[in-house]
Amino acid sequence: MEPYQENVSEIRLAVLIDADNVSHHNIQGMMEEIARYGNPTIKRIYGDWTRPNLAGWKNLLLDYAITPVQQFGYTTGKNSTDSALIIDAMDILYAEKADGFCLVSSDSDFTRLATRLREAGKTVYGIGEQKTPNAFIAACDKFIYLEILEEAQREESETPAAALDQKPVKQQSPQKKKSTIKKIGPDVIKLISTTIGDVEDENGWAYLGEVGSLLLKKQPSFDPRNYGFTKLTPMIKSIGLYEIEVRGTGHSSSKHIYIRIKVQQA
Repeated sequence: MEPYQENVSEIRLAVLIDADNVSHHNIQGMMEEIARYGNPTIKRIYGDWTRPNLAGWKNLLLDYAITPVQQFGYTTGKNSTDSALIIDAMDILYAEKADGFCLVSSDSDFTRLATRLREAGKTVYGIGEQKTPNAFIAACDKFIYLEILEEAQREESETPAAALDQKPVKQQSPQKKKSTIKKIGPDVIKLISTTIGDVEDENGWAYLGEVGSLLLKKQPSFDPRNYGFTKLTPMIKSIGLYEIEVRGTGHSSSKHIYIRIKVQQA
């Protein structure tokens, strides 16, 4: 769903990346996604840069102006990277250098950090894999799956190849989509319907923007892209259980979309 801030460029975001849990292949889609929610004025990535498994990050850090933070693994089995990231996040919070935080990791160890930042009035965006524990997802204001960003990036890169009818690309694409795009099941429909009921007027109509905001509060990982749609409106239309009405707002080019549950015929 589209973010609802009026002036995104004025929202300062601190982007803190756990290099141990995120592949460098995700960097482009990830940074483009973050830019939708604010201006990433602080960008840091944490890891033990003496280890060969992080070598792929080094050239990309210069391209995206991300500051690497060295954290040696002093003890086997203990993740000192998590501690360094958490300490920095709290320093940034108390120095009031950011309006919001973007925590990039699939590690549930950051659950308490996300909760603490929100208690301080900061907006927290989480980015991680679909395997991310629900506790961390629920602790964020919004959680974005890396697989969805990868899917969008892959489709963009494959468009020229598809036009040239390159069969190997076409064979691989459906397999990958099956692993990332979810079906709209009864649980999703129930979530949408109950949310409409929470904000509907006396005639059953609900402003779609308000519905979208409440959906995120109920389920931070809710995103139409998880189900193959770029926005909430086409997703709602595809379900076929809701009426859609476009209303003017008094401004010539501004329109608001309202939805309500269709009345079942007896």
